[in-house]
Amino acid sequence: MRALLSTDNKAGLVPFATALHRLGWELVATGHTQQTLLDAGLPVTSVADLTGSPEMLGGRLKTLHPRIHGGILARRGNADDERDVATHHLPLFDMVVVNLYPFVELLQQADLSAAERIEKIDIGGVALLRAAAKNHEYVVVVSHPDQYDGVLAAIATPDGASAAYRRELALAAFRLTAAYDATIAAWLGADAAETFPDRLTLPLQKIQSLRYGENPHQQAAFYRLIGSPDGRPSLAGAEQLNGREISFNNLLDLQAAFEAASDFLAPTVVIVKHTNPCGLACHPELVEAYRRAHAGDPVAAYGGIIGCNRPVDEATAREIRPLNYDAIIAPDYDPAALAILKRKKQGQMVVLRAAGAWAPHGHQGLTSPAGRIGATPERYTPSQMDIKRVAGGLLLQTPDDLLDAQITLTPVTKRTPTLEEVTDLIFAFRVCKHVKSNCVVIAKHLAVVGSGAGQQSRVLAAEIAAKRAEDRARGAVMATDGFFPFPDGVEAGIRAGVTAVIHPGGSIRDAESIAVCDQHGVAMVTTGGVRHFRH
Repeated sequence: MRALLSTDNKAGLVPFATALHRLGWELVATGHTQQTLLDAGLPVTSVADLTGSPEMLGGRLKTLHPRIHGGILARRGNADDERDVATHHLPLFDMVVVNLYPFVELLQQADLSAAERIEKIDIGGVALLRAAAKNHEYVVVVSHPDQYDGVLAAIATPDGASAAYRRELALAAFRLTAAYDATIAAWLGADAAETFPDRLTLPLQKIQSLRYGENPHQQAAFYRLIGSPDGRPSLAGAEQLNGREISFNNLLDLQAAFEAASDFLAPTVVIVKHTNPCGLACHPELVEAYRRAHAGDPVAAYGGIIGCNRPVDEATAREIRPLNYDAIIAPDYDPAALAILKRKKQGQMVVLRAAGAWAPHGHQGLTSPAGRIGATPERYTPSQMDIKRVAGGLLLQTPDDLLDAQITLTPVTKRTPTLEEVTDLIFAFRVCKHVKSNCVVIAKHLAVVGSGAGQQSRVLAAEIAAKRAEDRARGAVMATDGFFPFPDGVEAGIRAGVTAVIHPGGSIRDAESIAVCDQHGVAMVTTGGVRHFRH
């Protein structure tokens, strides 16, 4: 029995190779792998001795040789293959042990040049794995050190590795090489001129299995897109510091909380229920932002998810602790704050830390009535895309990340909004990005005081938002994600006491809505058709 070993990751290599040697296997290895085994006192043949060809091109060419791939691909019992083996004196391999250059890890190193990354694109290793996986009926393919113990146990049995186990190993190898190639394609494609190429591959790696999906009868798992070089904080990269096993629905709500909180520059707290913000507020003091967010809808906040775009301090944690929440996500936690949250409900509250600067795609959040600072990127990597599933395929779109400064606010009523109203109008319209359509948001002093989400009619969304706001709607502003098709939605807000309205405009009945506002001295601005639908 003969094994070919070529590993970049040497973890567990020597004990594994030692066990193979004791089982009577002949060892063949490439340069650094061979030297590691020789240093351990193991007998090992170099690939160069076997092929009669030295490594060349600075190590780029080692194993791409007929005597290597022929010995891997040869089918036992096939007359033609056996004739070729005999004619060309091909050494047969019964096992191939390869792990690839760590290209994914190198993408996270900002100090590496493109040329240095190119050199870490594995060619020979991928070819070896694919060849062995194709011929797995006769060749055991080992693609990760985690497999060493299982492989040793399998080959030590009287019948050797079973057909089912060989197939399982082959599947793991093909999945690895597919994800590896997809990661390289995503990296190279980041600088390509096309945003949506004809062929798009999405490399995914499982983070964890979940208890179940949206309902107990559904199975679920959590995957991350691998190879994204931007280093931004994300839910997939978050660290769980406390709490029970996280659920599918928790993750959906945590993502909604993360997206909403990270969309603002000022200290911001959002409370999410069923992926919709039921409270969101900005304030220089995080604890006050939390108080105002909770006041947005204290009933709906029960059992919700909190998102904070600043490290959670002790004062904020003390405000949170007496109330019932399922989870919280933030860039970090003061030690005293974390201790308080860990004591909450016998330590069952999920606490996630997504370290880093929370700002989507490098942009700033709400800064002033003048808008936001930054520029929208011209191209996006797959990890930055918004992806939605449909039957038989996927829908991809660039993120809804227009800067406020790129939106033209046009007063259309006799009264123009005050500076304070403009600030709240910009805030409320931005919150609409994170509320399911059709939606209406009522806000005052950079805090949501009422919202209506996911309604089939906009007037119903306005009525729900007004009902939730109650007296707090007086002197507040109202925003909606799309235009008001009829004046009835505007009328609902005016009855509640709002003094200014923002919507995209463009309805054939805009004049009627404007007339209603003028009649009551309410200011209205339009966004030039810019909308924030969220289906």
